[in-house]
Amino acid sequence: MLPAPCCGMYLTKHRKVYILSIEMSDKLDLEKCRLVATNCVAGNLRQATRAVSQLYDEAIRPSGLRGTQFSLLIALAVAGTVPISGLAKVLIMDRTTLSRNLKPLEKQGWAQTESGADRRQRMVRITSEGKAVLAKALPLWEAAHSHMVDELGQEQFSQLQLGLAAATSSARPGSS
Repeated sequence: MLPAPCCGMYLTKHRKVYILSIEMSDKLDLEKCRLVATNCVAGNLRQATRAVSQLYDEAIRPSGLRGTQFSLLIALAVAGTVPISGLAKVLIMDRTTLSRNLKPLEKQGWAQTESGADRRQRMVRITSEGKAVLAKALPLWEAAHSHMVDELGQEQFSQLQLGLAAATSSARPGSS
């Protein structure tokens, strides 16, 4: 159970959690809202993700893949045959959400799931059809990726990659 909100910080087993003092009143603090709108890491990442995803989705559309499908096929191509739970952990996804996202890939014949050695374990792999559609999408992805690197510049691109890795690590329980 969390302590009542107050100024300061308290520690949990997995991460530092900061509590801001919020005055209970009928008036909304618009200045605080402006600060949140410009400084919220989650909000800014969502906005950037939407913009960048739209660019990549448009670029790979001729392959018949959407960005989410492309990412899953890339993960499967790299991982080989892998337990769904292991893939979910690597992708930082809920297992149920991953299973739901794999269904269209299976329906298209691009991925296949089967029972593992233990019948309770589900294994997933990319199929030869999945490899073929991925091979068609890769040059399209490369064009979008080159555009992003050119627009950002190599130094800013490298800093972005480092920043994203740090943000991911900081947000995961037990990472600090």
